[in-house]
Amino acid sequence: MGYCLDKAGFNQVLQELSQENVVYAPKLFKDGGSFSDTDRIRYGEIHTVEEIIFDRKSDYSFKEVLLPLSQTLFFFTEDAVKEADAPHKGAVILLRSCDLHAVKRLDAIYLENGGEDYYYKRLRNKVKFILIGCQHSFENCFCVDMGTNQTADYDAYLEMKNDKVYVDNHNEAWDAAFAARSRGTLAVIPAYVTGNETRVHIPEEITLDVMHSKMWDEYDNRCINCGRCNFVCPTCTCFTMQDLFYTENGKVGERRRVWSACMVDGFTDVAGGGCYRKKNGQRMRFKVLHKVYDYKKRNGYHMCVGCGRCDDICPEYISFSNSINKLADASKAVAANADK
Repeated sequence: MGYCLDKAGFNQVLQELSQENVVYAPKLFKDGGSFSDTDRIRYGEIHTVEEIIFDRKSDYSFKEVLLPLSQTLFFFTEDAVKEADAPHKGAVILLRSCDLHAVKRLDAIYLENGGEDYYYKRLRNKVKFILIGCQHSFENCFCVDMGTNQTADYDAYLEMKNDKVYVDNHNEAWDAAFAARSRGTLAVIPAYVTGNETRVHIPEEITLDVMHSKMWDEYDNRCINCGRCNFVCPTCTCFTMQDLFYTENGKVGERRRVWSACMVDGFTDVAGGGCYRKKNGQRMRFKVLHKVYDYKKRNGYHMCVGCGRCDDICPEYISFSNSINKLADASKAVAANADK
């Protein structure tokens, strides 16, 4: 059902939703950027529609709501273990189409890749999604080529136009709240982009022979293994485990899982001092092929959703989309060398 509300009416709906949920949306964090006097757009709790940033892409994704940067799994003492409590409230997340497609990737990894991840599932079961439409493509986005530029899999759709809030609601439990504040019902169709300035081509004939390409060598010097690309990515899901012992009692503490990633030092370290991927080019190779090759082999669709945040955040201006576009020529070069 489609509704038209003024800002005050929609804010009242948000107040109702906030009674049982924390509502997250891309918002402006003043002076929260990487440099002095620069801002940052990332996900945070909101209470009014005026706080939502509609006209700019968030620097970070929604991911840290479902996968907290640091998550306590359980507490332990000398004699007992106690599971960490789940959040009492649910969550409502406002996100764009590419990020909503990323949720499908997270679900596949944490719920369908063998046994279900208990800690992810208990958060995921309490989350609803409100789609934000894209009126135009943002810098470095390539969602159209990745097939993630539109979706109908949402609880509600939200659009701001001429100081009015337009909603397409798919969640029956919310109908009464919207209808009570609506100035009328109408058809509301989600806005989505049909083209991006950045284009990518993933060759269908690619094989793992491309691992032997020289294209990966350039990243040995260019990449500084900071991991920013992984941490802003909505589909990177890796973590490490940490046991924290309290200073008051060294036999009491908690176990946490904390984000980690394939591009940072120590991720592939193993017992005995070994390391599977020491060079940054090897790490880049793994990341690229995981996003656009082996994940699809297993699941039938690519892991990357084309949000372009990795290109936005990289301090060395390494372009993931360019890396994808190099694969076709790299595969041909490897095949030509094999024939010699």
